[in-house]
Amino acid sequence: MFLLNLLGKSFVKDHSAEFSVLDHIEELRWRLIRAVVIILVFTVVAFIYMPYIFHTIILAHAYPDFWTYRMLCRIDNSLCVDTLNFTLLSREMSGQFTIHLKSAFIVGFIAGFPFIVWEIWKYIKPALHKNEINVSFKVVSVVPFLFIIGILFGYFILAPLSVNFLANYNIDAAIQNQFDITSYVSTVTIMVLVCGLIFQLPVLVYFLAMAGILTPEFMRKYRRVAIILVFIIAGIITPSPDIMSQLIVAIPIYLLYEISIYTAASISKKRKMQEV
Repeated sequence: MFLLNLLGKSFVKDHSAEFSVLDHIEELRWRLIRAVVIILVFTVVAFIYMPYIFHTIILAHAYPDFWTYRMLCRIDNSLCVDTLNFTLLSREMSGQFTIHLKSAFIVGFIAGFPFIVWEIWKYIKPALHKNEINVSFKVVSVVPFLFIIGILFGYFILAPLSVNFLANYNIDAAIQNQFDITSYVSTVTIMVLVCGLIFQLPVLVYFLAMAGILTPEFMRKYRRVAIILVFIIAGIITPSPDIMSQLIVAIPIYLLYEISIYTAASISKKRKMQEV
């Protein structure tokens, strides 16, 4: 019902002036253009400062003195990362320029993500009632926060654990690890971005609960199935086969699931109160 109401109201602006389909498409087009422009601005800035960003941030996991490696060493000497057994190569003539552009765009997208969410919310806002605006604004405000937390988790936890495992994995002593720079950057950035998106789970559950598609009873009933799926996801995005690395990734994802149950329960409680 929530989605149907929203779609029905999406053809009305400020609940007074009716918009045609073309008007809505035009408004959406300009909001998307603004979002793209913001991303391009951040991309240009990142492109200019990419030598520093690339060496200090993107390549940071390739050095044994990275923050996560040092913290692991403080926890247990057996976890110390003394060397990373690989070298980075650029095997194509345009390889370094291409990775320069790609890295700049990724940084631009991450920096511009909150603005994308803001533009989408501003587009939907006129179709909402006053109480819905207040609630949705709070939810939308959480999206960038969760995205940043997910990015930080991927950058400081998942990426270094994966790089350390893959760099030091050796099936035979005669084989040397010489990774293409494109492969390295793609692996790190995909892991970081995936974590940023996974951490949006509570927001996704919120809207599904508002639409009546998902209920807290359903999520509690299939909690055991969710735990299995969480470990499967952790196993997919974590190359390391050791249980400790998978637990480090799986526990935060499962906590997000529990937060999502609480979110769905609060929506269900409000709906019951309104019905009374």
